[in-house]
Amino acid sequence: MNKKSMLAYKEDRILTTQQLKKLSEHKYQCNNASLLDPWLQPWWNCLVSKTPLWLAPNLITIVGLIVNVVTTLILVGYSPGGITPPPRWTCLLCAFGLFVYQSLDSIDGKQARRTNTSSPLGELFDHGCDSISTVFIALSACISCQLGHYPNWLFFQCFCAIGLFYCAHWQTYVSGTLRFGKIDVTEAQLTIIGIHLISTVFGPEFWLTKIFGNLELWSSISLMTIICGIWSLSYISSVILAGGVGKNGSTVAGTSVLSPSIPLTLVILPAFIIAKKSPENIFSEHASLYIIAFGLVAAKVTNKLVIAHMTKAEMEYLDWSLLGPGLLFLNQYFNCVVPEIWLLWFTLIWATQDLMRYCAQVCLEICAHLHIDLFTIPYPPRTAVTQGTSTNTNSASISSSSDKNGATHHRRASRQTNRKH
Repeated sequence: MNKKSMLAYKEDRILTTQQLKKLSEHKYQCNNASLLDPWLQPWWNCLVSKTPLWLAPNLITIVGLIVNVVTTLILVGYSPGGITPPPRWTCLLCAFGLFVYQSLDSIDGKQARRTNTSSPLGELFDHGCDSISTVFIALSACISCQLGHYPNWLFFQCFCAIGLFYCAHWQTYVSGTLRFGKIDVTEAQLTIIGIHLISTVFGPEFWLTKIFGNLELWSSISLMTIICGIWSLSYISSVILAGGVGKNGSTVAGTSVLSPSIPLTLVILPAFIIAKKSPENIFSEHASLYIIAFGLVAAKVTNKLVIAHMTKAEMEYLDWSLLGPGLLFLNQYFNCVVPEIWLLWFTLIWATQDLMRYCAQVCLEICAHLHIDLFTIPYPPRTAVTQGTSTNTNSASISSSSDKNGATHHRRASRQTNRKH
């Protein structure tokens, strides 16, 4: 265990000089087989063409995240346990917020290439925001379906989404390439938008309609999650177990391909045990608070996995964000000497500040190393200054032929570089 991580609050820096050097050399690699991405490309290309050239890609990303989080919190405010039917307009608001987030998340990479400001920081920032949004997107879908009536399924749905997102980056850490399947993020997001729209039209109670015997309509969503989850996990497992790109089939950092399972287990297993063993029914009574608190802990761990991949460094198992879950676990062991709701609020507050502090410090260190700003970019774009307006047109055409994260662009650039050398 690296003492630097555990003493992060006493250290001036998080990333080492070697990690920053590796980060500078990092090249984004992606394989996208999404069924719906090609159909949405015209909309994304149109949207980015209307985006001002002075607007920084990271600013686009963070605005989308804020919209998504705020709209979800409004829904949570009306139905914190997922039992009380929220007003229909809150479901519509969530559908709108998710659509905005998806659209902005899909054009930030295009904007970066359009303004010639692509950098490893942009990739890291994008994945970091995605790790947070995953928590709120999953929670909003569960509330819209009124899954608070079935706490076990609510837990399964939310932590399944969190776990699958982590596993996607786990296989990236092993193989060096981020892979999107035929049914993946875009398809899931559009499905959830559809769920919110159905709740808007028919009301959230619609999902409690019985269809076959005692089966209710929401069970179709859970069945879909199980099928898609098994499909995704089987593919991810095959990539991981096939061996990594490192020496002797190891990860990009030369570590065991199974090592990332430990941090994920340290989040999900305590979350499950605490929820099941709670004498105060802490999860059932405070479902949204519980999901957000543990979701932010998972987001911190996922961010560290992404950084480990991009810097080709060993991933650390323990983290300060696990303090809250650890206290909840110990409190139950000693027969709850402290009210669990107090510790749950502490977990949320601690995880929030820990995640924000960590992300802010990492971003500032990378900005200083790469000599760039986080939320501002040079204007006019460097391409416009050095090569004229035609370069911007060419850049836009490249982005239109690539996936939403720009994978095709990077693969082409890599091949061209190889030819030159």
